[in-house]
Amino acid sequence: MFDAAPPASLTLSNARIVTPGGTRGGALRIEEGRIAGFGTATDGLDLGGAWLVPGIVDLHTDHVERHTHPRVSVLWPFLPALMAHDAVVVSGGTTTVFDSLSVGASMKRPERREILEPLVTALAEGQAAGAFRAEHLLHLRCEISDPATMALVDATIAHPLTRLVSVMDHTPGDRQSPDVDKWFRHMVHEMEVDEETGRAMMDDLFDRSRARGAEVRTHVIRAAHAATLPLMSHDDRTLAHAEQAAAEGVAISEFPTTLEAARRARELGLAIVAGAPNYLRGGSQSGNVAVAELLAHGLVDALASDYVPRSPLDAAFKLAADTALPYDLPAAIALVSDRPARMTGLDDRGRIAEGLRADLVAVRLLGGQPVVQAVWRNGRQVV
Repeated sequence: MFDAAPPASLTLSNARIVTPGGTRGGALRIEEGRIAGFGTATDGLDLGGAWLVPGIVDLHTDHVERHTHPRVSVLWPFLPALMAHDAVVVSGGTTTVFDSLSVGASMKRPERREILEPLVTALAEGQAAGAFRAEHLLHLRCEISDPATMALVDATIAHPLTRLVSVMDHTPGDRQSPDVDKWFRHMVHEMEVDEETGRAMMDDLFDRSRARGAEVRTHVIRAAHAATLPLMSHDDRTLAHAEQAAAEGVAISEFPTTLEAARRARELGLAIVAGAPNYLRGGSQSGNVAVAELLAHGLVDALASDYVPRSPLDAAFKLAADTALPYDLPAAIALVSDRPARMTGLDDRGRIAEGLRADLVAVRLLGGQPVVQAVWRNGRQVV
């Protein structure tokens, strides 16, 4: 399985190695799963001039739900679903993934409340059995509009895989979806329900959010601090949102939806995580601020995949080639590897440097498109 011991030694030669200090040609030596040094050796595994970059560290992907819910009314067995998700993740060069599991529900998929704990159990069992190529950690996406979130947080926050917590409120009229009518039309179409049913569900969401939202948010914030976990505030839109997050001890503003919220978050010392798909698409699917604009103002500390698992790798190479933005390849790669690793205390990975884990990706470019040639985790080839 994929947790087998790494080879005692391995040399990757004829590579263009992307390090924090720049790009260098030559070979990389690996011993017992760790980066041992650089050289000019021509023996070992010849990468044929491919780029060698650190494995992607993805702080937010909710792509797992594409496999647990392949259709609106279908719930797939969890371990096979997670294995399929893992294969997609690692094929895009991600070696450490924070699976962003929904804690509570806003309007769609109320079964999220019931499946969270068995899904976490399946993830832990698969990880322990070596069923996954990437290393999987938990990002608890805590929906504050749902009172059930409090008990679910209490049941999962102490799990050994839980490494990141975010507070989010998907009630329309604020944050990600300020246009209630637009949100409603999209939601009834996605959920495949009639308007009358949708209106009743939306009214229930509004009632829950007004009555319990503040209580749930406070509970989640306290639980995360008690567990000493990094905490993110999701979809900050206003100055008040950023200021509230800072006052609560939140460390990261995740996917701010306006330039003013991102600026205020930075002034208050919060790190900023943005969505790689937004940058690749040239704008937000929801009509919010474009990530390219945030990058131009120096308001992005890390990029996450959000809903397209391979998007961080694609975004990094596109960003390095984007003459309108001041990022060379090492700086762009750091946004999807070193920066997210440091945000979450994973100081043993995220960059190519002696002594760190040999989580590595060999990449070729095909007409400017990155193509993953091989992936190593802890020095063991998994792709």
